Amino acid sequence: MSVSALRLVGLGLAVSALAVSLVACGSDDDSGSGSGGAKKVALLLPESKTTRYEALDRPLFTEALKAACGDCELIYSNADQDAAKQQQQAEAALTQGANVLVLDPVDGKAAAAVVASAKAQSVPVVAYDRFIENANYYVSFENEAVGKLQAQTLVDALKAAGKTSGNIAMINGSPTDPNAADFKKGAHSVLDSSGFKIAAEFDTPDWSPDKAQGWMEGQLSAIKNGLVGVYAANDGTAGGAIAALKGGGVKPLPPVTGQDSELAAIQRIIAGDQAMTIYKAVKPQAEAAAKGAVALANGGKPESTTDKSGVPSTILDPVAVTKDNIKDTVVKDNIYKVADICTAAFAAACTAAGLSSN
Repeated sequence: MSVSALRLVGLGLAVSALAVSLVACGSDDDSGSGSGGAKKVALLLPESKTTRYEALDRPLFTEALKAACGDCELIYSNADQDAAKQQQQAEAALTQGANVLVLDPVDGKAAAAVVASAKAQSVPVVAYDRFIENANYYVSFENEAVGKLQAQTLVDALKAAGKTSGNIAMINGSPTDPNAADFKKGAHSVLDSSGFKIAAEFDTPDWSPDKAQGWMEGQLSAIKNGLVGVYAANDGTAGGAIAALKGGGVKPLPPVTGQDSELAAIQRIIAGDQAMTIYKAVKPQAEAAAKGAVALANGGKPESTTDKSGVPSTILDPVAVTKDNIKDTVVKDNIYKVADICTAAFAAACTAAGLSSN
């Protein structure tokens, strides 16, 4: 071998050694990515009609993932309430090399196929907000407690107004959402023995506010005279119900429940159009999901507080929000600033509610 050839071989060995050294250094510096290098985490949310997903869950999860794993890559998709589309998005994420799926399913039963597909590729699944059988980890709220809180707050409001009987219209969530069944069960456990009559009941396809409004409009001729309250499972359906009540000339508006603490709902509560909503602190939920996802992506186990159907779980507590505690919940936790809530249209109502300043 010539001297020049020997020099080339030596140079090649030196470059190889330098490359190995750099790879080793990168591995040591990875926070949360482990020996396999930077991880890919897929967040698959179900829809955007409920504003919390794009306004809160997505940015809060993104922030929490960055804090838990600085070099993790986020793969994000929203299924727009289409279970088939969500399955395609999950398969696409797996094709892109996702190391873990964080899945809030459009359809809890259909999501079992996503879990099976992911597990066949040794990819763990975090069930986010809605339960999925055979997931590796579940993060949510005590869902029956949500329904109980909604119903009890409604009953308390009615009794405070001196009412002990009358008709309640019950607008439940989507029949494909496993959480909706829990909300419904919790609400019935209170309402069925409350002395009030559930005069009409509806399971809202896709959680659609428009469908809730259309159903409520169709019920008014039959139940309007004796209507004293509306159980609405979330803020979107509450908004639809309130629009129907106003359009049907119902005055004064009966108390209407809600859930998710959407900005529009908080403003309706300030204005007196909606009685309450449920505050589910999305930030700790997103943080628990992100930390759990990083742990699973690296072959570890997420921290859990309980177990649901064999799935390690972190279950958080919901809070009922009325006009009296807006400042101590969504404002205190910096979900909304007073300026966000108290726009010109709500300025007088905010002042009356003591919400004119932080």
